[in-house]
Amino acid sequence: MAAPQISDLDLLKKDLRLKMAQLRQAASPDDEAALRKFLLKEILARPAHRIAAVWPLAGEVDLRPLCHALSASGRQVLLPETTPKGSPLIFRRWTPAGIMTAGRFGTSHPEGEIDIPDLVLVPFLAFDASGYRLGYGGGYYDRTLAMLDVPAIGFGFAGQQVERVPRGPYDIPIPAIVTERGIIRTDPSKITMKD
Repeated sequence: MAAPQISDLDLLKKDLRLKMAQLRQAASPDDEAALRKFLLKEILARPAHRIAAVWPLAGEVDLRPLCHALSASGRQVLLPETTPKGSPLIFRRWTPAGIMTAGRFGTSHPEGEIDIPDLVLVPFLAFDASGYRLGYGGGYYDRTLAMLDVPAIGFGFAGQQVERVPRGPYDIPIPAIVTERGIIRTDPSKITMKD
């Protein structure tokens, strides 16, 4: 069996992932707190009740304080369970007193019931002004967003913005990005015919 071919797009994404993962490590606790503050403000301004958040991996933005704040505000927090590659994520209900279970790739998810979110928070390694994001390479969020057709908010740090994220045919732009500097409404008009 022949080895799979690596495209130029795959190489561009791989290089950018490495660079941005290192850059993200430089964020301060104050940057994280500011990001969570803006993210909470954006979420609470929306009618969504079931919010899909993320339990952090090492080096990621820690949304656990946000999960507690959302729960205290009466919103239902859902956390993803990482499914086999090629499948969309599933989301389980989380409560502050709930038990977390080890998942794939070092992730954790609650033991709660499976539910469908009204709003999905999407992590990234990089983003651009058109709302395209660079994830970890599994395509989980693009598949999930395509299946759910619900609003999404990307979150990360302002330093992770690049001029143009390398994108493929299945990449989905996100209409709002939240950083430690505030909320960015992305501009689909910046998508050119070459994209």
